[in-house]
Amino acid sequence: MLNIKQQTIQKSVALSGVGLHSGVQTNITFVPAKPNHGIKFQRIDLPGSPIIEADCDNVVDVSRGTTIEQSGARVSTIEHTLAACTGLEIDNVLIQLDGPECPIMDGSSIEFVDVLKAAGTEEQNALRDFFEVQEPLFYREAARNVEIAALPLDDYRVTVMIDYNSPVLGSQHASITDIRQFEKEIASCRTFCFLHELEMLYKNNLIRGGDLNNAIVIVDRVVQENELENIAKMLGKPKVAVKQEGILNNIELRYKNEPARHKLLDIVGDLTLAGRPLKAQILAARPGHAANVAFAKKLKKAMQESDKKGRPKYNPSLPPVMDINKVAATLPHRYPFLLIDKIIYLDNESVSGVKNVTANEYFFQGHFPGNPVMPGVLQIEAMAQIGGILVLNTVPDPENYWTYFLGIENFRFRKMVLPGDTLVIQCDLLAPIKRGIAKMTGRAYVGNTLVCEGTMTASIVRKDA
Repeated sequence: MLNIKQQTIQKSVALSGVGLHSGVQTNITFVPAKPNHGIKFQRIDLPGSPIIEADCDNVVDVSRGTTIEQSGARVSTIEHTLAACTGLEIDNVLIQLDGPECPIMDGSSIEFVDVLKAAGTEEQNALRDFFEVQEPLFYREAARNVEIAALPLDDYRVTVMIDYNSPVLGSQHASITDIRQFEKEIASCRTFCFLHELEMLYKNNLIRGGDLNNAIVIVDRVVQENELENIAKMLGKPKVAVKQEGILNNIELRYKNEPARHKLLDIVGDLTLAGRPLKAQILAARPGHAANVAFAKKLKKAMQESDKKGRPKYNPSLPPVMDINKVAATLPHRYPFLLIDKIIYLDNESVSGVKNVTANEYFFQGHFPGNPVMPGVLQIEAMAQIGGILVLNTVPDPENYWTYFLGIENFRFRKMVLPGDTLVIQCDLLAPIKRGIAKMTGRAYVGNTLVCEGTMTASIVRKDA
């Protein structure tokens, strides 16, 4: 079962290690972030400490790893770090680095998972913005015989098949049916390459941080002694050997299908770049970073097409951020003037809430009783009460404050609100609250239809003032 609310970490935590391809020693620090921040990287070693968003549109290189770039700053080999965040359902975190590449550690995600778990997770006052795949999405790369699909599912499951036409590696499969399996079943699975790839990678200035301790080298052919000497020189080792069939230097696999499990780890990390948690069954045959990123872009495009800009998302089957009891404990309003039923989203700058409009509302008795229409002034009042929740959320003791209307501007009523409608209302601060004065925009929707919008100004005053 997936987490419903967004999560960050409770405190900052750090690791240090070498980059697999750059060979540069790098410190990486995970920093808590506010709701809807998402996952972002920061190059603190560069002037201005530029931010690079973990977004598939920022990917600039997929040669033996995933590299993103924004505003002239780039970070490489991000997939293992992203996989750890997704595997632990961490939605919001700032990842600071003082080098160009995430450290490879042992070649898996497990050390990132361990340090993030040591930091502890913190549930946030906002619902996760899932992308629920409604229709099958397919990607195919004929030249490499790669196929990836996302199928509708009210959960997140991943299945991967690899086949490199290697007599040693063979065809392998790996899968998880619950994201909580990632930590124990997938996170510790290390990156790998074939012996014949080593020299090519080295000549292309890759694997400068490679080591037999952070990568599995699969030997799929007979190797001469002089070639092993060259490999040892490349890796800075006095000697290497094939002591166990198929694995260089007798590296013991953690799982018989560890390569397939690592490919599953990679796709979990790369699909994080789509930008939202997924509800889907992911099926991938022979995936690689290029295909993973291409599919992430396909997912992001589907997200954009399904979204209506500015409309708050409401799923009545999910628990609210604040139910009617918490709303009543925060606002001083009571019947017949408590006009909202629940809050479904709340952070320091934005709030969304719900007003269910029923035929037995008291105001329908006198407002067009033969043709019941919700009065526009009460739509504004419901919006103001939701905005009041946002303003009161900025003080530690909201029960000791009043909120008062100071003004309304540019209100437009675009469609009648009728019995049976569900009003979903969103308010956003236009600027930080100063001297107790808050100015915000408000929009109310019924389904996908905008029914009213405008700007409100309110003050927040202590009750004992």
